[in-house]
Amino acid sequence: MTFAHPEPALDAIVGDPDWLAHRYDPVADAFHFIRASRADRAKAVFLIDEYLPGAQSPRPVRRAAVFAAAALQPRIGYLFHSAFCCSTLLANAFELPGTAMTLKEPMLLNDLIGWRRRGAPPRDLAERLDHALLALGASVPPGETLLIKPSNVVNALAPAMLALRAESRALLLHAPLATFVASIASKGMWGRLWVRDLWAKLDADGMCALGFEPGEAPKQTDLQIAAMGWLAQHRLFAGMVARFPGRVATLDSAALLADPQRTVAAVADFFGLGLDDAGLAAIASGSAFSRNAKSGEAFGVREREAVHAGAIDANRDEIEKVVAWTKAVADRNGIALELAAALL
Repeated sequence: MTFAHPEPALDAIVGDPDWLAHRYDPVADAFHFIRASRADRAKAVFLIDEYLPGAQSPRPVRRAAVFAAAALQPRIGYLFHSAFCCSTLLANAFELPGTAMTLKEPMLLNDLIGWRRRGAPPRDLAERLDHALLALGASVPPGETLLIKPSNVVNALAPAMLALRAESRALLLHAPLATFVASIASKGMWGRLWVRDLWAKLDADGMCALGFEPGEAPKQTDLQIAAMGWLAQHRLFAGMVARFPGRVATLDSAALLADPQRTVAAVADFFGLGLDDAGLAAIASGSAFSRNAKSGEAFGVREREAVHAGAIDANRDEIEKVVAWTKAVADRNGIALELAAALL
């Protein structure tokens, strides 16, 4: 591939929060950095081309050059999630210049999980993942913690990401099962198509062995598929809690929203952000908890509850049946519906 812009010197990127490691090209073995101001990234729903004009002018940096900057890494925390559980809300809340920089679903990690599904050798993938974390951290200003919220399609890489950074911590976010299923129902046809696409990706990652005969799972209803995807990710999270004691905490969206002040204090403490009472209060009373993280419209706890209640009322019979069925599938597979290591 020929680029219109020359490779920038990495020392021009290091510590500059307006650069972003955006993509990985396995053919050229290079990371693509783009100019994306911190303010623009904060406004973007996710760090994808749609929201980043600079994505049209990538600057390639050889992977070897990024590796040479290994000593410049910030402390990293992860916000892993199983979707529709206020993870974007939390990422927005903790974008705190001078304290923490958050990256919401960077495409760079999606590129790596895609490469994995196309047959990337495991050892090569591990090395590229390590260097991708270096690239994502390169532009973090000194003294700030990097909080990465990957897309949940990247979850198969979550254990490796924790293993690669012994000092890192991860918050595992999820919605209660009935709430998640209701969220999918509330999104109509597009939500139902999305969960089927997610299921196919999780299955390609080897996460969906739940005791069904070959070809049986796709015959389930859309909401059954949604619940199975939730359950597959729940099992992954449970395994991470057991594998990384003390480094992983779990948080469900109901607990997260019940008391924003308590949530903010617990999250800040878990990631060691060192915020004082005034800083915590400002986050808890800020726009992250009062606006829709996707649209920016006014959207508080009551509005969220109303959406879920409406979806449950409109689909009550199906949701109740799917929840009961999922509990039976969970029991058959030895998967606990309540995760250990709760943050709150």
